[in-house]
Amino acid sequence: MLSPVVTVGIFQKQPDPKVFSAGQVIFEEGQPGDEMYGILEGEVDILVNGKIVETIETGEVFGAGILIGIKNRTYTAIAKMDTKLGFLDQEGFLFAVQETPMFAIQVMKSYSERLSRLQRMV
Repeated sequence: MLSPVVTVGIFQKQPDPKVFSAGQVIFEEGQPGDEMYGILEGEVDILVNGKIVETIETGEVFGAGILIGIKNRTYTAIAKMDTKLGFLDQEGFLFAVQETPMFAIQVMKSYSERLSRLQRMV
């Protein structure tokens, strides 16, 4: 299994990370999207119906559902502190999966764990 360090390494290879200030919305529930994110530095709050359900930290990934067939974002993501994010679009995601197949397993594990937690909250 890949460690979060290796997973984030894939995002670190991408040029031009995105920087968000504390409190800045990364994306909102219901919005369309075309990128998933890996936290290079900082923390991100995950909200459903305006309520924080989880805080994720450096090394974790989020927003992958949009690249595997989910039409719109299922939660809101807000930078809890100044945060630097790597990102992958569909093409970058498919390339990362081809080059590092275990990356796909780590992303699926993260996605399914988050989905289980969110379903319990709803």
